[in-house]
Amino acid sequence: MNWLIYALMTVLSWGLYGIFLHNGQTAMNDKSNALFKSFLFVGLAYFLTAVLAPLVVLMTRKNMSWNMPMSGMGWSLVAGIVGAIGAFCVLLAFNVGGKPGVVMSIVFAGAPIVNAVTALVLHPPKEGWGSISPLFYLGIVLAASGGFMVTKFKPAAAPAPAAQAAAATPGAASAH
Repeated sequence: MNWLIYALMTVLSWGLYGIFLHNGQTAMNDKSNALFKSFLFVGLAYFLTAVLAPLVVLMTRKNMSWNMPMSGMGWSLVAGIVGAIGAFCVLLAFNVGGKPGVVMSIVFAGAPIVNAVTALVLHPPKEGWGSISPLFYLGIVLAASGGFMVTKFKPAAAPAPAAQAAAATPGAASAH
């Protein structure tokens, strides 16, 4: 497969991430600990997906070297930490009233901006900062504007069906 297929698979999985994460947090039915319980299972999923799967793949490769330079391990560890902090902050946003569609729109509009600026700082343009095309800056503005517009003009959710509302009422379960 080419890189675009993998990039689109990432878009799909990360696009589903926030909604599924919020559903998991809500389904924990524990107002004071739901975000921690949900994050625990996110960690378990990361362990299964990001530790066991590559370990199996690496063990099956011929001529696999277990040499791992400190620089590569360090950057990879930092990447994992900032990714986990981001996942935890998404849960914190949900916990204080952020809605998945809004939170994730801000995250996914802002992340490319942070990525582009960080990439420029770490790897400055060969021809210097003055060589950056105005279209790059326009892209930054459009990304920020898009995140704002998706957040600001998101359609309201349909009201919950009466049966769900009744089930959510305290004491409704004991009445049956």
